[in-house]
Amino acid sequence: MGGTGALGYGLAVRLARAGQTIVVGSRKLDRAEEAAERLRAAAPGDEVEGLENADAAKRGPAVCLAVPFRAHSETLTNLKEALGEGQLLVDCTVPLAAAVSGKATRTLGVWQGSAAEQAQEMAPDGVAVVSAFHTVSASALAGDEALDEDVLVCGNRKADRKRVAELVELIDGLRAVDAGPLEQARIVEPLTALLIGINSRYKAHAGIRITVLPDDDHWS
Repeated sequence: MGGTGALGYGLAVRLARAGQTIVVGSRKLDRAEEAAERLRAAAPGDEVEGLENADAAKRGPAVCLAVPFRAHSETLTNLKEALGEGQLLVDCTVPLAAAVSGKATRTLGVWQGSAAEQAQEMAPDGVAVVSAFHTVSASALAGDEALDEDVLVCGNRKADRKRVAELVELIDGLRAVDAGPLEQARIVEPLTALLIGINSRYKAHAGIRITVLPDDDHWS
């Protein structure tokens, strides 16, 4: 969802290059089909389709929600009949102040605590929400540069966090780090605003790295 935007498109490019079947969702079918065509050019030979959001949401076990915060609640409302039990909803949304004509280096207060917790409140029963991908540059994802950073994964069940970690690590150069329950998204989401400011000042696509973690497979 939001595959026509910067982050959604970047995630779709990297996952398509990793051999995954990708369905791009948008509010408008023509925009979804246009993004799918761009994806086929960026990742030739991979299966890519563009559909309206509700149709796209029915197509896979994991649905990435990468819409601007101003569209977050409306999109979730429109997906209530499309999302089903057992699906993962990977919330990548950040409540940036830019959603209300403010600065992208600031975040808005969310009544539930975070965009991810708002998503969990609005998602149908049986749909698990996991927060991820907030600190990865959309521009870097959509380009060809090598990635070398961590993705903080928050969710209320370790089994769900593990499923998203497997998705994260399909992308070369990304490592999933277990950041604990979904409420930790209250800390993780504002890191996007912090990095936007840093990257603006340094003219870079910097991410984050958690140091001195053990080499063993935490997720097994």
